[in-house]
Amino acid sequence: MTAVMIDHTHSSFDNLSQVLDVQKQAFAENPMPNADERIAKLKKLNYAVLDYKDQLIEAVSADFSNRSSAETMMVEILAALEGIAYNKKHLRKWMKAQKRHVPLSLKPSRVEVRYQPLGVIGIVVPWNFPIFLGLSPLIGALAAGNRAMIKTSEFAPKTSTVMKEMLGSIFDENEVAVVEGDVEVSSAFTKLPFDHLVFTGATSVGKLVMKSAAENLTPVTLELGGKSPAIIHDSYSAKEAAKRLAFGKAINAGQVCVSPDYVFCHHSQVEEFCEAFSEVFSSRYPSMKNNQDYTAIINERQLHRLQQYLQDAEDKGATLIEINPANEDFSGTRKMPMTLVLNPTTDMLVLQEEIFGPILPVITYSDMSEVTDYVQAGERPLALYYFDDDQGRANQLLDTTHSGGACINDSMIHVMADDIPFGGVGASGMGHYHGKEGFLNFSKAKGVVKKGKIDLASMIAAPWDNKMFNLLVKFRLWRYSR
Repeated sequence: MTAVMIDHTHSSFDNLSQVLDVQKQAFAENPMPNADERIAKLKKLNYAVLDYKDQLIEAVSADFSNRSSAETMMVEILAALEGIAYNKKHLRKWMKAQKRHVPLSLKPSRVEVRYQPLGVIGIVVPWNFPIFLGLSPLIGALAAGNRAMIKTSEFAPKTSTVMKEMLGSIFDENEVAVVEGDVEVSSAFTKLPFDHLVFTGATSVGKLVMKSAAENLTPVTLELGGKSPAIIHDSYSAKEAAKRLAFGKAINAGQVCVSPDYVFCHHSQVEEFCEAFSEVFSSRYPSMKNNQDYTAIINERQLHRLQQYLQDAEDKGATLIEINPANEDFSGTRKMPMTLVLNPTTDMLVLQEEIFGPILPVITYSDMSEVTDYVQAGERPLALYYFDDDQGRANQLLDTTHSGGACINDSMIHVMADDIPFGGVGASGMGHYHGKEGFLNFSKAKGVVKKGKIDLASMIAAPWDNKMFNLLVKFRLWRYSR
């Protein structure tokens, strides 16, 4: 593959700008790739993921000090392959110009919407899912006919190296370029005049990214997270809810932007929920320290932050239930047992900050109005999970609360559905990708009016006080009258 030569004597911004310029020039030479070209790129990516899957799984685990290979396969590798397959299947249909309604004043003509590639898409990848959260927006960008520059996370360096090798083996750098480096490089990356910028990460950093992008009027897609609630109606089995939540919360040891961040449980069911959650979790992870199925915390900084959250909660009166069935000592590792936090209060960090780890506060309620008031008063989360077999109540909650996405009677699985958009709202982000919404997000919807040989406009043209103009105005006012 042809590589773009970088002058390393200059700043990160200058070096990155060279790559961007080369990609923009290449895009200008082929601004509208046809469906066959786009599908060919998606096929190459599909086969590359299959060829590199073992290396990717091993690299992610090394970056975490241990990441469950089954989780990486399920949530990163298979999810990416499914996204590629879905885009390949539907791409030709999405690319077709859409015929739209022709207003009376424009007849005879054709009105349509055409979808054009934007150009070069910048993608900033977080450390928690360094494969899927790089490939998923890339799939949408390629399907829409764009080129892409990907900034991988410095906190997942081994995965970054494999991603760079994998993508470099199938794409020229003027098609897809992988950028590695520290926070200085990340900062320079977000200041580039991309045609669209995708960022996944913390809300605080997302604000800085948006500020940098604004200097170039670069549109952004921000996937930011927040505190995603799980709500259990008192008519629903607390034991069943605990079983389903334990599965979602354990994925990546809670280091997921859509992980359940706290649970609302009716006061009469709290004891049953906690016992069931502990029992299910212990049965799935009878030990954790040397258990390859249980993922470690990404680094010491994140581990210390989570330990501070627990200490803060305990100091302020919360009851901690540590689920450690083998009574293991985790010193010298980055493994952290799942911990339920009972009687949390709003002055505790666990209810103020996104947790992003194996900690689950349990808040009691007596009436559902308390729950909806609490959720509506807070910042809008990336996800909301509601457990209730009553469809009417479930629909009412969906209608009266805002979140990026939602699940009824489960958690997190909506991210795996390619036919629905994934994205935040308010403080949890903006924009969407996955499936058709990804294609639309990375496309310019251009409205077009096509006129034929007949020019009726000339019949009503100035001088305006003519018979045809007056008849047209009179007719249209009659159409809109009471």
